Amino acid sequence: MKQKFIKIHPSDNVLVALEALEAGSEIQWNDTTFLLKEAVRAKHKFAQKDLKVGDRIFMYGGVVGKANLSIARGEALTVDNVSHETEDFGDRNQNLLWEKPDVSQFKGRTFKGYHRSDGQVGTANYWVVIPLVFCENRNVSVLKDAFLEELGFAPPNKYKSYVKKLVANYLREGTDRDSVLLEEEINTSPFFEQVDGIKFLTHQGGCGGTRQDSEALCALIAGYLNNPNVAGGTILSLGCQNAQISILKDKLHVLNPNFDKPLYILEQQIEGTEEALLVKAIHHTFEGLIAANKATRQPAPLDKLTIGLECGGSDGFSGISANPAVGHVSDILVALGGKTMLAEFPELCGVEQQLLNRCVNDTIANKFMHLMKTYSAAAVAVGSGFDMNPSPGNIKDGLITDAMKSAGAAKKGGSSPINDVLDYAEYAQKPGLQLLCTPGNDVESTTTLAGSGANIILFTTGLGTPTGNPIAPVIKIASNSKLAQRMPDIIDVDAGVVITGEKSIPQMGEELMEFIIDVASGKKKTKAQQLGQDDFIPWKRGISL
Repeated sequence: MKQKFIKIHPSDNVLVALEALEAGSEIQWNDTTFLLKEAVRAKHKFAQKDLKVGDRIFMYGGVVGKANLSIARGEALTVDNVSHETEDFGDRNQNLLWEKPDVSQFKGRTFKGYHRSDGQVGTANYWVVIPLVFCENRNVSVLKDAFLEELGFAPPNKYKSYVKKLVANYLREGTDRDSVLLEEEINTSPFFEQVDGIKFLTHQGGCGGTRQDSEALCALIAGYLNNPNVAGGTILSLGCQNAQISILKDKLHVLNPNFDKPLYILEQQIEGTEEALLVKAIHHTFEGLIAANKATRQPAPLDKLTIGLECGGSDGFSGISANPAVGHVSDILVALGGKTMLAEFPELCGVEQQLLNRCVNDTIANKFMHLMKTYSAAAVAVGSGFDMNPSPGNIKDGLITDAMKSAGAAKKGGSSPINDVLDYAEYAQKPGLQLLCTPGNDVESTTTLAGSGANIILFTTGLGTPTGNPIAPVIKIASNSKLAQRMPDIIDVDAGVVITGEKSIPQMGEELMEFIIDVASGKKKTKAQQLGQDDFIPWKRGISL
């Protein structure tokens, strides 16, 4: 018999509907039986027992809200009768125990990647073109137009072909204008076969804001250049901006004193005319591509993977299916000696104590506590707060408080010890799980993960989002099968089979691990890669001046 609802943790006082339940449905849990007071939509929660005003709501074994009104057993939880509530957090509990998962099937396994001189291994081989300031965005776009189609890196644009055919049919009297087929006509055979692409990034930073934001931008760009998926880069500077070339060089030197990838930095106010700048940039970039094309994929152990853990467009199933499956992957990779990074600090609100207890020492725990409290205070100072994090889509699909959303989001980090805590644009250096301070914003967070060294990003979603990254393949995992079937062009893996009971969390995690190895080896392209979804938004923490 198919399970219609679930209790996530023994200490929870609410149940989760796995499918739409009608009012009057009989609910049997252990030795108790009761009737639903009202219809409950799939992914939403209902009370297992009567709750008084002020009573705490427990899910995943922790506090995720409190009752604003009396809630009868069998009554649905809503934004009207429940509000955000979390437990306080303080010093870490030092009784750290972790049972490693069975990794026998992955012992000795390899992926085929690009070995860099510093020991890192890339899952891809990209050249990047990045401006130090928004004033150079147009020049980056001009370079993009000059390079992509000529070198065969332009993604297929069936819509361009579609428009051409519409025009042709319009000029041809008597034709059926609705019969035009979508066809791909762009050259997709790269001139440099060992180069996965040239990524032209633009942004709105580098000047006009705080000096701290410009320094953080330089650190982020340094992280992109150092990422093993990048073969080298072309940097465009105007000259007078806050994000100076010297700052970028300093950040890069601190990050990697032996950095030896081809890197060309051009300053427009020195080069003179736009043409002089662009001709020189094109020449150097072409030289860099020749060098990058000499690299070939070679076997590498799985501990050379650095996986970013991210979610976006979450729903009430995310914390039950996709997120814990990703958490199992994290545990597998940590057990193998690799690195994983759990991002999105606003979506760790309410699980701080659990994470503090998993930190390997007080220094790391204190850094996490400081970053969380500082971030939270900054949000409150501008009239917001972590409690305002759930989006309308989250709420509609069952995540009605930030604590509820966070409790499920944290499952992406598995159960391993936390070996490090990284502030924005800090680079992952230690093996094991680390916490990375980023916003909950999908693109700002994935942008940061790649800048901190992720060579693969796992991205869970319950509602669907096309988010990708220019240099790190983003694997999209659906929390429910309906989403995977409705949006197959953006979803790579369907974890909805966990909800239906077809697969367990460990089975789903192991299947996902196999998919990761194929992507890391270049055998499979993610849907975001196929779509050319290259999202890049640096986080601006300060104000504009």
